Amino acid sequence: MRHHIEGTTMFDGDQAQKGYALNRMCFSFNAKKNREAFRANEDAYCAKYSLTKEQREAVKSRNVLQMIEAGGNVYYLAKLAGIFGLNVQDIGAQQTGMSVAAFKDKLAAAGR
Repeated sequence: MRHHIEGTTMFDGDQAQKGYALNRMCFSFNAKKNREAFRANEDAYCAKYSLTKEQREAVKSRNVLQMIEAGGNVYYLAKLAGIFGLNVQDIGAQQTGMSVAAFKDKLAAAGR
């Protein structure tokens, strides 16, 4: 049974196929030399993995939500987010449409 959650991209078989190239590229970042190659020439590295236009635009914009919509799996995207200098609070803020400070305040309030 599928449930629709407003504002959420469900990662299912279709999304896995859609995001294969992006997720494969992100998996490659387990190796330091690949992270360095990406930083040295991002366009060439993305081309090497045949990212779609949608995936490439999401990577260029550093928008994790767009990457998820383009088939990215959050577990693989974490490697890419780290290259961009994004942490869990940065990603959470993007997902909720909040500023990082507001997101941190929300987390702190929930923990009280």
